[in-house]
Amino acid sequence: MSTATVIVIVLVVLAFAAAAWVIMQREKTRKLKNAFGPEYDRAIDQEKNPRRAEALLEERQKRVAKYDIRPLTKEEREAFAAKWRKTQEHFVDDPRDAVAQADALITEAMSTRGYPMSDFDQRAADLSVDYPAVCENYRFAHDIALRNAEGSASTEELRKAMQHYRNLFEHVLDTRVLQYH
Repeated sequence: MSTATVIVIVLVVLAFAAAAWVIMQREKTRKLKNAFGPEYDRAIDQEKNPRRAEALLEERQKRVAKYDIRPLTKEEREAFAAKWRKTQEHFVDDPRDAVAQADALITEAMSTRGYPMSDFDQRAADLSVDYPAVCENYRFAHDIALRNAEGSASTEELRKAMQHYRNLFEHVLDTRVLQYH
């Protein structure tokens, strides 16, 4: 074989390898976008480096896969649903306290399901693996709850926080029976 033939073969092999790598990267990106939805875009915006953001999302998936997350029993679901209804009813009399209760209740429900209860950012990241579409609800509601604790959230913001918590709560409890009455 001539040197030119060897060079051509090496270049062809390298071209195929490069094409395969690009296809694999695109497929990985597609799978992560499908799995994380809006959380994928949030990670890209935060990291600015798409490969680093994707690596962080993959790390989340691996970390959460190690957790012993379980569905709630029927009894647990019913008990949480009852607590939620009382929290919603309490909103009429004391919106500030109701939002604080909602924040605590979602944390309790997540803990019961098996999510570790580290800091909020870690909880939100963990939650995004299983509930990417509603994770942003958690962030919005929690932000309002923090401002509520400082006394700077308006009644309208508190109402929105309750809506965000309700949406998240329905997903974490895996039920749609929780409705405002």
